[in-house]
Amino acid sequence: MDQREQTPKVRGQAEQQAAKPVEEVQERPAASLSEILSRAEKAYAAYTEAQKEVAKAYRLSELEAEKAYKESEQQAKSVRDGSLRQALKVFDEAVDKTTGARDEAIARAELAYKGAKEQAEKACRDSELQTKSAYNESVRQVLKAYEDSVARAWKKREGTIEQAWKIYAKEGEQ
Repeated sequence: MDQREQTPKVRGQAEQQAAKPVEEVQERPAASLSEILSRAEKAYAAYTEAQKEVAKAYRLSELEAEKAYKESEQQAKSVRDGSLRQALKVFDEAVDKTTGARDEAIARAELAYKGAKEQAEKACRDSELQTKSAYNESVRQVLKAYEDSVARAWKKREGTIEQAWKIYAKEGEQ
């Protein structure tokens, strides 16, 4: 990681540790070259230790960011899965409602069809009865007219025969 990405706390700790040996060097006068070398080695060791701590802090920060990312990702998956389950539930309810409405409509249509069929069958039976009644009345009238015609013809025949016998009987008397 870049040093610019250091957290201010970690950077401040590293600077404090690195600054301590420098302050100690400035407070005391340099007595000897070996003492200066010893201080420089201590300062370098503190510096390298501070660098290790900074790297460790960066690594911890990276791990925490990765952990936060994983938690966010898991939370997003949970929200997604919950939303998908809810959407599926709403879909299933809508399908059930639509299917129920369709079934009710079919039942009403079947009932209406049954009623219409019964009415049509009744109308057909009534029409057949009326037609048969009209036919029977027509036949009765035709038969009555026939009988009346036959009766009139018979009467006419009888009148004609009687008249003929009367004429014949008068001629025979003469």
